[in-house]
Amino acid sequence: QVQLVESGGGLVQAGGSLRLSCAASGRTFSSYTMGWFRQAPRKEREFVATISSRGSVSYTDSVKGRFTISRDNAKNTVYLQMISLKSEDTATYYCTAKFGLLSVRVGDYEYWGRGTQVTVSS
Repeated sequence: QVQLVESGGGLVQAGGSLRLSCAASGRTFSSYTMGWFRQAPRKEREFVATISSRGSVSYTDSVKGRFTISRDNAKNTVYLQMISLKSEDTATYYCTAKFGLLSVRVGDYEYWGRGTQVTVSS
């Protein structure tokens, strides 16, 4: 059983930055693959970024060069640093976790936070 709690969302102007955090419970955090997905109104939940237990990362094309996923195992926390934000980034952002290999498939992730809202004005 893993609990995930996101924070750091809010309102930001286009071109601005936000840093999302996800605090995880559990004593095996360092063994998890962690990810961020987002969901806009009337759209499916989509992959944003993921980081493996070994530090391997993957991003969706639309955020490459702007978003950075990282983790601090000592704090049981994963981060998503977002810069140069665009209106298209507006969505609820969800933190997620799984055991095993990296994945960009929503169905592969086992644990989910409740989300944090990011709204980018233009």
